[in-house]
Amino acid sequence: FPGYVDGVTGPEMMVQLQQQAQRFGTDVRDGWVTKVDFSGPVHKVWVNDTKEIHCQTIIISTGATAKYLDLPSEQHYLKLGGGVSACAVCDGFFYRNQEVVIVGAGDSACEEAHYLSKLCKKVTMLVRKDDFRASKIMAQRVRKTENIEILFNTETLEVLGDGQVVTGAKVINTATKEEKVISCTGFFVAIGHKPNTDVFKDFIYLDEVGYIKYEEPGTSKTNVAGVFVAGDAADKTYRQAVTAAGTGCMAALDAERYLAAKH
Repeated sequence: FPGYVDGVTGPEMMVQLQQQAQRFGTDVRDGWVTKVDFSGPVHKVWVNDTKEIHCQTIIISTGATAKYLDLPSEQHYLKLGGGVSACAVCDGFFYRNQEVVIVGAGDSACEEAHYLSKLCKKVTMLVRKDDFRASKIMAQRVRKTENIEILFNTETLEVLGDGQVVTGAKVINTATKEEKVISCTGFFVAIGHKPNTDVFKDFIYLDEVGYIKYEEPGTSKTNVAGVFVAGDAADKTYRQAVTAAGTGCMAALDAERYLAAKH
């Protein structure tokens, strides 16, 4: 993220962003939005199934959640920040000149593997089936990169480590049933994201995988007047903190203009 000379962790930056917003008078409240009603002129939101809030404008910025393999060992090191990640662009730098594993078969996985290959000594790519799901161009790029080894028909059994940091991955070849251990310090998962938009599906237009559709490209407008979207809930392409912040600014300006036109 721009402006952090020494880098910053995601959680640390989130706390700072909240503190800055509160300094300028933002009313921050905790709770889960469990239901919405965008059918009338006044938008309604229910928090934790109990509290009902009425408003004229809403900015949806619920993001998207990375999909993981849901192995207990993977979740252990993910929570510790000890070597499991779903974002090569965010975390690849920490594994410079080291050996890493990446799981995935689509365009994003190939793109991230190629990105990691420029930083890391060796990248081992685990593909569940016998071929890529990625486009031919992306698959070709990965195949041509010398320090990327591709293992097809391969699934992860366990992420190995010393309790604090990752030291390897135990994998199985589903065709031969052969198991082996791959040494690595980083374990990247690139099997897709799920946008956190289910609660809006009765009112807001979503694409086939659940990302919110823009009513007008180049704006933050949704199909419901007064409801805007920012960040990864609508962005399947870039998914970066800095692009999310940019669309947050767009949504704030669009919401302000919408309110000004009403009064």
